[in-house]
Amino acid sequence: MTAFAFIGVAVTSATIVIFGKAIWDPIELVSRIGRAPVIIFAALVVLAAQLTTNMAANVVSPSNDFSNLSPRRISYVTGGLITAVLGIVMMPWKLYSDAAAYIFTWLLGYSSLMGALGGILIADYWIIRKQQLDVDDLFRLRGRYTYANGINPKAIIALVLSIAPVVPGFIRAVSTPGGAVANPTFFDKLYSYAWFVTFFLSFVIYWLLMRGDKGAHEPVSNKNFEVL
Repeated sequence: MTAFAFIGVAVTSATIVIFGKAIWDPIELVSRIGRAPVIIFAALVVLAAQLTTNMAANVVSPSNDFSNLSPRRISYVTGGLITAVLGIVMMPWKLYSDAAAYIFTWLLGYSSLMGALGGILIADYWIIRKQQLDVDDLFRLRGRYTYANGINPKAIIALVLSIAPVVPGFIRAVSTPGGAVANPTFFDKLYSYAWFVTFFLSFVIYWLLMRGDKGAHEPVSNKNFEVL
């Protein structure tokens, strides 16, 4: 992933020198530097990337999620169709129409959710449970991971509280053309570091809330846990 990020930055920077402006869209870049054979080859590469990478990363997971909501009514295929429809309804081409808007609205907003979730997951597995999981209870309807009908209220509280401080900055970024706020306030600057802010807050809040949870600190028998 680091190599891909570096190549993207390096190639986009090179377009400023060659063409006088930053071209971050690979399709537009290929249309400028190549003839018909190069364009056809590039189109095939993009198509292969969509099928092998984008489909696996962005379709498989939500398809399973939708199916798990109601397995009897929603199959994996139906979940995939729902994902495809929602992907069109979101109008992703509007996100790509402006690089600044894409960065300051979509990527930063998305990173705030990922940071909050990551903080909770790492605090739970590494700090609270000390890498011990009861494998049998992971598949039980009534086990140590059931909480309240399958939902851990403390995790939800930590998620909401950690995201709340960056919401004002997100709203301002979304309502500002291009996503870049001219005169940033404290909350706008906080939103610029959304991933780090939400990760730290969710980690600390979840750890504090779960400290008194006896079930989370209950020892796991050697035959029923795995250290990953």
